[in-house]
Amino acid sequence: MTSTDDDVAIIEAVASEAPAAPEARVERPGQRRREKRDVHGWIALDKPVGMTSTHAVSVIKRLFTAKRVGHAGTLDPLASGCLPIALGEATKTVPYVMASRKRYEFTVQWGEERDTDDAEGRVVAQSNDRPDADTIRALLPRFTGVIEQVPPRYSAVKIEGERAYDLAREGQEVELAARPVDIHSLELVEMPDADHAVFAAECGKGTYVRSLARDMGRALGIFGHVSALRRTLVGPFRPADMIPLERLEALCHRAAAGEGTLSSLLLPVETALDDIPALAVNRSDAARLQRGQTVLLRGRDAPIVQGPVCVSASGRLIAIADADHGEIVPKRVFNLAGLVGSAGRQPS
Repeated sequence: MTSTDDDVAIIEAVASEAPAAPEARVERPGQRRREKRDVHGWIALDKPVGMTSTHAVSVIKRLFTAKRVGHAGTLDPLASGCLPIALGEATKTVPYVMASRKRYEFTVQWGEERDTDDAEGRVVAQSNDRPDADTIRALLPRFTGVIEQVPPRYSAVKIEGERAYDLAREGQEVELAARPVDIHSLELVEMPDADHAVFAAECGKGTYVRSLARDMGRALGIFGHVSALRRTLVGPFRPADMIPLERLEALCHRAAAGEGTLSSLLLPVETALDDIPALAVNRSDAARLQRGQTVLLRGRDAPIVQGPVCVSASGRLIAIADADHGEIVPKRVFNLAGLVGSAGRQPS
């Protein structure tokens, strides 16, 4: 089931999806289990088609022998592309990534609506008509801006505590309410043939591209579903940051052999906080903030900004805090003891 949405963030290597293959290995006599360690940072994984987000998390956890790993926005198996994976203290910044914009490239196959709104589902409506490019472009303004959208029946939206996809798989009737979503841009990229159209979309939190394809097909009177999907951007994580799994595995093995370091493979924790103003404090104030205590800054040390700030000391992330007329109140405190991401950002 191809999804594009922020169904759920996994803060530990536990999932709301179908269980992934277990990462535990059978230990031979005399073989020692590798101890989990504190690892902090981000991987912008270029997830391949066929892998669940849960499995991706378990693979990253194994490669880095990390204690705590999670992701910031589910990509279903039929989708590829940017899956931001947080390790250690970076999991505290997941909500900031989940709330950010996403960019997708997706293909709609015309003439069939399916119960999952993607290529995995059962055909529920058909048409022999096909749209031309001018007809499609004339439709796009109706699906741009803030629109009302009904999530797919096969989605992670909860109904009385149960996931919609679980109820749908059990054969129960699933009715989901429409909700507002913000589609910042939507354009027709190409039409490789009469049956398919390729689109690019940039949208906000909670948008389902599967629903977008379904609703465009209905509006045209010819039906449609997503047949291919790739996520190319999630908030601060750009194409230049993405790394394919095969390359990541190879680099991790080289680091284990002493050729390079694991920290150079991880983006820093604060990568997720690019949109939050930065504030530097001295060691004394940093110690107070790390104990959860408020700090009062006056004079030239007082921050000009009001609201959330990203606080650091000597170049090291300390906390996410609220600034109010020089009063700095910590909201999220970071303890970056252990392996810390240090990868430099590549130009986009």
